[in-house]
Amino acid sequence: MASLPGHAVAAIAIGAAFATPAAAAALGPPRGPGRARGMPFAWWAIGVALACLPDLDVLAFRLGIPYDAPLGHRGLSHSLFIAAALGTTAGLLLALRPRWAPLRGRLCVHFALTGASHGLLDALTDGGRGVALLAPFTFARYFFPVRPIAVSPIGTHGYSPERVISVVRTELLWIGVPAMLLILALAAMRKPSPSRG
Repeated sequence: MASLPGHAVAAIAIGAAFATPAAAAALGPPRGPGRARGMPFAWWAIGVALACLPDLDVLAFRLGIPYDAPLGHRGLSHSLFIAAALGTTAGLLLALRPRWAPLRGRLCVHFALTGASHGLLDALTDGGRGVALLAPFTFARYFFPVRPIAVSPIGTHGYSPERVISVVRTELLWIGVPAMLLILALAAMRKPSPSRG
């Protein structure tokens, strides 16, 4: 698996892509004195939670569920279908609050994509037995042809200074740098142009 911080960084970048000034304005004025306009904490927290949630399936090992089983690690919980279902549900539930209702569609797409990012990033890692991206329609496990991200060990087994450095290095290069470039590009495109006088 990619590490939880790696999944969180991807979720923040996806959230930034959907956090337009128009979306922030649709939520009404910032709440509290001195609050800057932007997306509220829930926007970011739910996105990060959905991006990290699939790795709760490591509990399957403690329950005696084999890795390759449908409910095993990187199984059903990592599927694009489950990501879409959970993301859409989270978006619809948050949109029940009147403040968020104008962003219902944006919430659903944002949260579905942050959830889907987990399985897609795991399919880019150099270890494990693949990801059941198309479950429950098929439990075949998939990897991308190119797998540049060093797999993060599960639990405390397999950790060594060399392994940690390898994981951090590849995640900075393949997740951190693209995420930062996306965020900077979005900020540059959204920067108001100076008025001509």
